[in-house]
Amino acid sequence: MARIAVIGAGTGAMAAAARLAVAGNKVTVYERSASYGGSVGRHEHEGFVFDTGPGLLHLPAVQRDLFVKTGKESLEQCVTLTQVDPAGRHLFADGTAVSLPNASRAGVASALDAALGAGAGEHWTGFLERARDAWDRSRRPLLEEPLRADHQVLGRDPYPALKQRRLLRTRQAATVAEIGAWELADARLAALLDGYALSYGLDPRSAPASAALLPYMEQSFGSWYVLGGMRELARAVYERCVARRVEFVFGAEVVRVVEKDGRAAGVELTGGEVAEADRVVLGVRPHAGLVPGGQVWGADDVPVRAGSAPGRFVVLLSLRGAREADAVHRTMVHSADGAAEQEAVFGGRVAAHPTVTVLRPDDPATRPDEAHEAVTLTATVAPQGPVDWTDPAVRQRFADALVERAGAAVPGLRERILHTEVRTPAETEAETGAEGGAVPPPALAGAQGAYLHPGNLTRLPGLYLAGGWSHPGGGLAHAGMSGTLVAGLVVEGDGFRGSR
Repeated sequence: MARIAVIGAGTGAMAAAARLAVAGNKVTVYERSASYGGSVGRHEHEGFVFDTGPGLLHLPAVQRDLFVKTGKESLEQCVTLTQVDPAGRHLFADGTAVSLPNASRAGVASALDAALGAGAGEHWTGFLERARDAWDRSRRPLLEEPLRADHQVLGRDPYPALKQRRLLRTRQAATVAEIGAWELADARLAALLDGYALSYGLDPRSAPASAALLPYMEQSFGSWYVLGGMRELARAVYERCVARRVEFVFGAEVVRVVEKDGRAAGVELTGGEVAEADRVVLGVRPHAGLVPGGQVWGADDVPVRAGSAPGRFVVLLSLRGAREADAVHRTMVHSADGAAEQEAVFGGRVAAHPTVTVLRPDDPATRPDEAHEAVTLTATVAPQGPVDWTDPAVRQRFADALVERAGAAVPGLRERILHTEVRTPAETEAETGAEGGAVPPPALAGAQGAYLHPGNLTRLPGLYLAGGWSHPGGGLAHAGMSGTLVAGLVVEGDGFRGSR
């Protein structure tokens, strides 16, 4: 029985902990905050309940596999999953609206044709077919295997971009923005694709074309909601860990991974206490002060990225009045000036016309009674630092902007507000320790490897990386995959190449 110390209680780290405990290891999780879940948080106010992190689940097979491999009760026996249908409603700057059905390629095409005009569905379907090719080419090395030593092969973009013939040359889309401009043939379809990228914290102007995998994943495997809120999923994973005798120590901040005889040998907590371990799983963003010697990734490895990814600005609204019967769970109100928004978000400024995602779950557990409604507004924003999200005036102006734009999705919104709670990257940084309140994006192939994350296996023997800041990146599904990969590497050895 090996002693394993896990740093952080995010969902990816807990997935690794549960799998390692089932394999017969003694696992202890050290979490700096007072609770589990990492970014999968919850806020409650006078009977209203809100998710403060991810609001929907995509690719639930990852969580299903975790529960199958770690106990008798399935995921569906531990939480109630419901498919969100329609998967989302999109409101474009020209006033056009379209609702896209959940996990129905033909239904999406028909809806786009009806809303945007004949041919729109065909253009989007053709794009998704190419995205499927990219998925098939990269799924295993990008998502289901530890990062290979020759990870440079993932620097090649798997998306089979259409050749655009011009008089003197042939060009092919290399970025999300170029796919929209050159292949989709409609500014609203381009905005739809840009919205997917932006929601994952990716800049459409520079994100590789392989980001097409993200809408493909959502539209192929569906969008799911956990009754009671996504925090219920974190609770279920935590309880599975406890059932497998994983020990949790909350309020315990790890300041250093201890090295002895050239390998990870434990963790040092604030105050100087050292907890010895045979192996250490780092489930938080690596940084020099935490890792022995400051650097465990060599010249041939994927380094920890410098700087911060974007964060999330969230407005939690307690509303009087019942949710209308035909309300849509998720609505995206697209920016009136997408280019200016991208310049602001990725240039460290506040966007004047943000893209807003409006979540309106039809869930009695989120409201005090049927005469009220809980609504969450979310926008991708520059991190804390470039923008001072602690400034009350900045916070208020941007919250007002989100409410104003969300009024297009929620009838009479402003007049219905009973209480408003604002959460910014500043709160995310304080609660999770993520620099700037950044939210990790998923790993992507292409762009010479610029969108990969550090591998789960490090140069320091006995030290492994799990969670959104490691391979294969951020998001509930990707973080869960990282836990699977770490457990495989620990149990089966460095030669583990993923489950088949």
